[in-house]
Amino acid sequence: MSARTLAALARIPAPANAVSSSSRRCVPQHIRNMSKVSHEPRSESLFATSPSRWHSVGRTLPPLSRQRALHTSAVLRHGHLTRPEPGTGIKLHFKDSKGNLIKTVEANEGDDILSIAHEHDIDLEGACEGSVACSTCHVILTPEHYDLLPEPEDDENDMLDMAFGLTDTSRLGCQVQLTRELDGMTATLPSATRNMFVDGKKSAHH
Repeated sequence: MSARTLAALARIPAPANAVSSSSRRCVPQHIRNMSKVSHEPRSESLFATSPSRWHSVGRTLPPLSRQRALHTSAVLRHGHLTRPEPGTGIKLHFKDSKGNLIKTVEANEGDDILSIAHEHDIDLEGACEGSVACSTCHVILTPEHYDLLPEPEDDENDMLDMAFGLTDTSRLGCQVQLTRELDGMTATLPSATRNMFVDGKKSAHH
């Protein structure tokens, strides 16, 4: 290379971003590393994303913590009735199968015969506890009071079909609720009861 060419090259200015090797040695390593930092957009953390943007990253919002409401349905319980003041309640006479008076009691409007019997220690079984699944609370009512009652439901009729000593005025005690019109009614207990589950016979619906 001629001396003229070398002189021309010497006059060409160096690039603005050019750094001599000696200069690079003077620059600290952590400063040089800064130039290598990627400028690509950082991916957002799912946990740093606002709730309104969960769906944009293909996720669904986590379910909110909810307190489950407990729904309770009323349970028909027999026994443990509140006895009325003497002389203020509805009178009900209990008799055995021979017509002998067992006991005369007073009860409140809305009380059923099975609960009343249990409250006063009268031997009316009620094996299914009023769920209309047996006929052990079968009673025979006086005709004039029987006619004042609403017609029995199909479930009650099904159980009455299996009752021992069924009559035209038979009802299940758990299904007969007292009203003022029934004051003085007599409930006669049959001579025996038939519990389909205890006796080993399968109950059938007709």
